Amino acid sequence: MEKSKKIVYIIHGWWGYPKEGWFPWLKQELEKRGFKVYVPKMPDAGKPKINAWVSKLRKLAKRPDKNTYFVGHSIGLPAILRYLEKLPANKKVGGVISVAGWFKLINLEPEEKPIVKPWLEMQLDFKKIKTAGNKFVAIFSSNDLYVPLKANADIFKRKLGAKIFIERNKRHFSGSDGVKELPIVLSELLKISK
Repeated sequence: MEKSKKIVYIIHGWWGYPKEGWFPWLKQELEKRGFKVYVPKMPDAGKPKINAWVSKLRKLAKRPDKNTYFVGHSIGLPAILRYLEKLPANKKVGGVISVAGWFKLINLEPEEKPIVKPWLEMQLDFKKIKTAGNKFVAIFSSNDLYVPLKANADIFKRKLGAKIFIERNKRHFSGSDGVKELPIVLSELLKISK
């Protein structure tokens, strides 16, 4: 029987896009190692809405299994968690890597608050997410202006059993922060997909 190919979905963040920052580098590195990689353009990236992003993930990853992996940057991560929460009980993915993913945010502009409010207020069924997600890795930057490290790392560790990594001075890991490669994501993805 043919071995199922490993698939990775890289989900960009708020105002993100598929060719931003480290996404093209990660896609290329994973493809060299035989992964099938998708970096979709998420709907209305400037004003992300939960239902639109979760539906997009549902359409993309129609039949997730243990060879399906997700990498979420910033708001891409809460979208992935909500997708996992809605999976049928018999469906499980191989794992999730969060890069600057969050449950709490700081330093928002007044016009950003109404956009992010539903994302911050919606309750999550962590037990269901943890079961569906299998393995979790959360990567933070020591100087992220928006994602408070301790508050978010504690939730990832406590609620999802995530392995936590802190990169030095990568800000929000965005293309505009000059982050063009992110080796920690590649190495952790290779570990959890063994």
